[in-house]
Amino acid sequence: MIRWDDFEKVELRIGTIIEVEDFPEARKPAYKLKVDFGPEIGVRKSSAQITELYDKEALKGKQVLAVTNFPPKQIGPFVSECLVTGVHTEAGGVALVTPDFPVENGGRLL
Repeated sequence: MIRWDDFEKVELRIGTIIEVEDFPEARKPAYKLKVDFGPEIGVRKSSAQITELYDKEALKGKQVLAVTNFPPKQIGPFVSECLVTGVHTEAGGVALVTPDFPVENGGRLL
């Protein structure tokens, strides 16, 4: 069990994917994403192993839930600045965690 104040330390925020590129240098198939979290946080980069369920065009404009307060992480030649959240399917793909309805970029899950 964790305490509520521990959970509050994790900044889970909504952002909109504005750019998607292939990431051929990754060990496992992945995309490089740019996600807009609104004026307070801005645009952050992330690497996501979501190629089994999503093509690049379907991802543009999609809102996602991401952790925005991890330190940057070097992934090969790429620096990831946030962690986009997802859940593994039974078939092994990753389904993104997304809101059912459009919400403001930067909105925080609490």
